[in-house]
Amino acid sequence: MRAVVLHRGEDGYWVAEVPSLPGCVSQGKTRVQAIENVKEAIDGWVETAAAHGQAIPDEDFDTQVVCV
Repeated sequence: MRAVVLHRGEDGYWVAEVPSLPGCVSQGKTRVQAIENVKEAIDGWVETAAAHGQAIPDEDFDTQVVCV
């Protein structure tokens, strides 16, 4: 399981980023679509890293939302 950060992009689409997997980002018209898409992106990221003998980072993302 991976932590995912969701936010609205400039184009109005939802952007889903996976902080523990550098460069693993996806998007969708809705939050649900963005989450579905990022699940595929995570699978692809992990599969590609394993195929190339690269280390797969452990999930250690701790989040805190702060309003300033």
